[in-house]
Amino acid sequence: MERLFDLDLQLIAESVFTAVNVFFLFIVASYLFFNPVRDFLKSRQDRIQNDLDTADNEKKSAISMKEEYEAKLKDVNKEAEEILSDARKKAMKNEAKIVDEAKMEAARIIEHAKKEAELEKKRVADDMKKEMVAIASCLAGKVVAASIDTTVQDSLIDETIKEMGDKTWLS
Repeated sequence: MERLFDLDLQLIAESVFTAVNVFFLFIVASYLFFNPVRDFLKSRQDRIQNDLDTADNEKKSAISMKEEYEAKLKDVNKEAEEILSDARKKAMKNEAKIVDEAKMEAARIIEHAKKEAELEKKRVADDMKKEMVAIASCLAGKVVAASIDTTVQDSLIDETIKEMGDKTWLS
């Protein structure tokens, strides 16, 4: 019977030589191909991790900036409210000042009107006195013409003028 697979010494030597060659080829390929590919993959992984870390830091920075800006917006709103409040206070002060000035002007106008009325009252009283004196002299002239002499006429005129004093005609 012959050999089953033709196992002989040459086949075993070729098999061992092929196995050793495959092992050396694997080691050489490992240094030439696998290590650069591993290094490339490692650098890519590191770059991706670095990008993720940078993105995470930038996200945290953006969140902190957003919070800062929101706080500033709140402060701006408070500041705007303070400015509006101050403006309202100034407006109220100006309003009170204008009202006070208007009241003072009205009081001055009323006082002036009172003085004018008083002067007009005095003028009317003086006119009335003159009119009464004219009437009295006219009456006195008629009475004198009728029966009274000059001395009686002068005494009647003096008496009439005394009766028409300031207190009688001003009230």
